[in-house]
Amino acid sequence: MSEHHHHDQFKPHLPELEQLKRNWDRRNFLIKTSMGIGAVALGSLLGNGLFGKTASSAKPTAGTADENLEAEILRAIPHFAPKAKRVVYLFMAGGPSQLETFDYKPKLVNMFGEPLPDSVRQGQRLTSMSANQSILPLVPSIYKFNQHGASQTWVSELLPHTAEVVDDLCIIKTVNSEAINHDPAITFFQTGNQLPGRPSIGSWLSYGLGSDNENLPSFIVLVSKNAVKDQPLYARLWGNGFLASEYQGVQFRAGKDPVLFLDNPEGYDGIDRKEMLDYLTKLNKFQNEVNADPEVEARIKQYEMAYRMQTSVPEVMDISDEPQEVFDLYGPDSKDPGTFAANCILARKLLEKDVKFVQLYHQGWDHHGGLPGGMAKQCKDTDQATAALIKDLKRRGLLEDTLVVWGGEFGRTVYSQGKLSRDNYGRDHHPRCFTMWMAGAGVKHGISYGETDDFSYNIVKDPVHVHDFQATLLNIMGIDHERFTYKFQGRRFRLTDVQGKVVKDILA
Repeated sequence: MSEHHHHDQFKPHLPELEQLKRNWDRRNFLIKTSMGIGAVALGSLLGNGLFGKTASSAKPTAGTADENLEAEILRAIPHFAPKAKRVVYLFMAGGPSQLETFDYKPKLVNMFGEPLPDSVRQGQRLTSMSANQSILPLVPSIYKFNQHGASQTWVSELLPHTAEVVDDLCIIKTVNSEAINHDPAITFFQTGNQLPGRPSIGSWLSYGLGSDNENLPSFIVLVSKNAVKDQPLYARLWGNGFLASEYQGVQFRAGKDPVLFLDNPEGYDGIDRKEMLDYLTKLNKFQNEVNADPEVEARIKQYEMAYRMQTSVPEVMDISDEPQEVFDLYGPDSKDPGTFAANCILARKLLEKDVKFVQLYHQGWDHHGGLPGGMAKQCKDTDQATAALIKDLKRRGLLEDTLVVWGGEFGRTVYSQGKLSRDNYGRDHHPRCFTMWMAGAGVKHGISYGETDDFSYNIVKDPVHVHDFQATLLNIMGIDHERFTYKFQGRRFRLTDVQGKVVKDILA
């Protein structure tokens, strides 16, 4: 077969498309006419009050009203001047212990093995993993804390690199959640609800703010390959929920195929791919005219984005041309694609290209046992690259309009779960108070916000609920969380559900 003939066989055959449309129009006319005659006859017998409006006019009118309302909501965004243009969210899946990282509790040192006082627990709910323990023995961290920076912030010796950038951080010690188990807790953080099915934070932002780079998705997800897979991560955590599918997060992977199904099939040179996509677009638009399904429009946009990504993704995924000093900054793992350190470099590249929301997931923080060794490994794998990302963004002038977030789905208990020794203990889930931090655009630098009691068990001052965190993040992006809604199944939904208040005291 000649190259010319090979090329021509894939050209759009427009007469076939026109014939398809004529056939459909003829069939549709007959269906509508036959049904319409009967409906008109029935209506004349029973009176106009039966229908009020014809079936053909009722749906478009209601649909148009909803579409107009959604359009008005989007036109109003941003509601005020945004402080950040983009977000990078470092999610430490599994629940890192605040007692081994940022919440220094020196009074615990002399209370090793003593039972948690009832006056502290106050009958609060425990997980099934420690609810049957006869006593809940207190265990202080074996790691030392020191004060760092001009802010004199207490930081664990496990995080020496983070300690170097502590004056850039806004450390929030009083984050709290109702969710006590992993899946509901992480789903709550990402979607505002413990049950699956709602859009994720990145999808909400993608829907509301759009994209600043037409060649890359506005919401990209990176998952560390060098993390302990103690708790599963589900793609719905970066899903679009009831929003159009074009707003879902796109996972970039290390290796030959960074984005699944993006490359051309084996043996296909792709010369006429654009013509094929153009013809497919015509078919999809025809289908949209027939069915009026908004997902068809989303599909068209996704095909077009995939075509552009065939060029943009290989370029952005290649970190081999980074200077050696960048790899030195991010640490020894940074040359190995897919590691947390390499993903941090990739995140910086994506932010440079104005990707709106980049989320890194690093699993392995679920330490019910062997916590000292487990925490040491986790911090070693993430600490240097995390601090390097702050430093790198800052020196490139990106930190001033980028929000960086670090944290997990909950914290850990002050008491040990199971067997206890001074150098080998575990901690159960603790959603009542735990630590996260923000840095960069929109937040005060070098501060610690909120106070917990001497056991890091209850909040003493300035609680920050998950919905408060979400409301604050949206505020930094120029969005009023109460006005940012989407109608689905008869109800107007929002990321913060029916709660949440902006934590104004941390805003710059």
